[in-house]
Amino acid sequence: MADVLTTDEARVRWITLNRPETRNALTTQVNDAVRAAIDSAPGAGARVVVLTGAGGAFSSGLDLRVAAEEGMDPATIESRMRTHFHGLIRAVRACPLPTIAVVDGPAAGFGCDLALACDLRLVSDRARFGEIFVKRGLMPDGGGTWTLPRLIGLGRALELMLTGELVDAAEAHRIGLANRVFPAAQLESAAWDFARTLAAGPPLVHRAVKAAVEAASHSTLDEALEGEVRGQLKLLASADFQEGIVAFLEKRPPAFKGE
Repeated sequence: MADVLTTDEARVRWITLNRPETRNALTTQVNDAVRAAIDSAPGAGARVVVLTGAGGAFSSGLDLRVAAEEGMDPATIESRMRTHFHGLIRAVRACPLPTIAVVDGPAAGFGCDLALACDLRLVSDRARFGEIFVKRGLMPDGGGTWTLPRLIGLGRALELMLTGELVDAAEAHRIGLANRVFPAAQLESAAWDFARTLAAGPPLVHRAVKAAVEAASHSTLDEALEGEVRGQLKLLASADFQEGIVAFLEKRPPAFKGE
């Protein structure tokens, strides 16, 4: 069976890391397959992208055995990092669709950074997050130094990166790392329900909100307000806005088409 599985249903692209025997450790080939699945999602009609792992784990990070076979000299390591690992993180961040990490079990090292790169994190009560690089004499290398402080604040993020401490599901939810926590047996069905509901929403709005929030992270308040004006004017001219108004007046759920 393939190391990466892709399912399209109800305008949701569901991507599964399928290497349970390694706790879904990541290789260049796996990363490239996930990236391709993300990049092709909008063209396939998806409105939401979900990334999860098989077998009770999200991802344990880099597959060291495969990496050693590929080569551990500085040039190979740099190429692997820039092209295949950072390329995946950039693809997640650049995806115009809402991205959801569905985390059951460990998300460690680069696996943690991959979950952090997603817009939302739905987790099981046995999920664990860990920036464990420090325990191997390394620093985060999957964008964690950028994403983690933005999610939970500078001081707490530094603590987790400097100690390599694992954060359980309850603590992850308390500090804002996880959006919602479900019993492990209910995680997949709950995540599907959430993703389907999100996919039924207005896709133009989702794209506009994502773009505005991303731009606001490195802009002034005035620039952010101006961005909201531009975005709102475009949405006011959309067919989806008209559908939203009519549906409200007719007391029925709106049927958004992304137009």
